[in-house]
Amino acid sequence: MIITDQDWLSAFFRLAVVILELAGTVTILTGAALATALFAKRMLTSAADAYGSFRSTLGRSILLGLEFLVAGDIVKSLVINPTLDDLIVLAGLVLVRTFLSISLGVEINGHWPWEDTRMARDGTAGRG
Repeated sequence: MIITDQDWLSAFFRLAVVILELAGTVTILTGAALATALFAKRMLTSAADAYGSFRSTLGRSILLGLEFLVAGDIVKSLVINPTLDDLIVLAGLVLVRTFLSISLGVEINGHWPWEDTRMARDGTAGRG
């Protein structure tokens, strides 16, 4: 925790947390709206490809939004209020969000994240 007698620094970090949390929420909501609009547009032309593209676009927006939310939680737990309870909660949140990120990555790409190097080496990248 940064100890200072100036309230502006504390207000800055609190504002940063709010901005990061809003950015995460807006990213997820905007991505969902965009994915839905693209899904509706693609349903008119190619229904077979529409669902896969929808899942991929929605999954990517959720992953990006989660990154913003994790960043906000880190700032909140480590800078604003660094108690042991907050750090334990942060660890739990990071574990859950890491699991979600890996699961969504597998859903989007069709393979585990650590298989990218092997697939690129074998020339099978993009076919997963």
